[in-house]
Amino acid sequence: MRALITGASSGIGRDMARILSEMGYDLVLVARRKERLEALKNELSGNVEILPFDLCDEASCYALYEQAKDIDVLINNAGFGVFGDFLETDLQQEINMLHVNSRAMHILMKLYLKDFVERDSGYMLNVASAAGFMPGGPLLDGYYATKAYILNLSRSVAKGLKKRKSKVVVSALCPGPVQTEFEAVAGVDFASVGMKSETVARYALKKLFRGKRVIVPGIIFKIGRFMAKILPESWLLSAAYVIQEPRRRAQERGNNNER
Repeated sequence: MRALITGASSGIGRDMARILSEMGYDLVLVARRKERLEALKNELSGNVEILPFDLCDEASCYALYEQAKDIDVLINNAGFGVFGDFLETDLQQEINMLHVNSRAMHILMKLYLKDFVERDSGYMLNVASAAGFMPGGPLLDGYYATKAYILNLSRSVAKGLKKRKSKVVVSALCPGPVQTEFEAVAGVDFASVGMKSETVARYALKKLFRGKRVIVPGIIFKIGRFMAKILPESWLLSAAYVIQEPRRRAQERGNNNER
């Protein structure tokens, strides 16, 4: 059995690599940072291939598929966020985020899913977020939108596979805050409330192999998913802003101190 993991150099992706290696899977690990991938490979047992691709580049997505076929499990984990007021955030950073979070996931999902369906076997886990259940998220506007895209596409495709009576499993992982490098990239701080990435990774894989279509680790975020269905949209948007606002103020204080 062979598993491909994008965003494998840190966080949830790295922990999934460790867990799948323990389970006896051969691995294809994908990330931008070759040195991180090499370090991870050295600690894992079994057959491990590393492919340092930048999935922000569309051509790299197709090249990855051509170099790593015959996959039984695909973990679409690569992604990052851009934090700040939408009018002030860097446009190119946001475009890069859209390319990695949504476009790369879509391309790899489409290419590998055709192979899975043809042989009627395979597991695909698209890493979304509990943010995907929300109508939006001020100060992480684009990030919330990409995660809603991943969640909705995954659910829709999974339904289509069920209608086909396919044995292929497509699942969306929707964690709340997780202690990963996402914080440093996005400029947010989840250290005090985030779940450990290993806990999320282990739970997600267990549910994936049991055929769970939408995977939500943690009782708090299961409740949050339910509340997102019943509370008014304006309340949810206000709550999202209130949660992120302290971080925005802290950033502003830091910027003022640097001047």
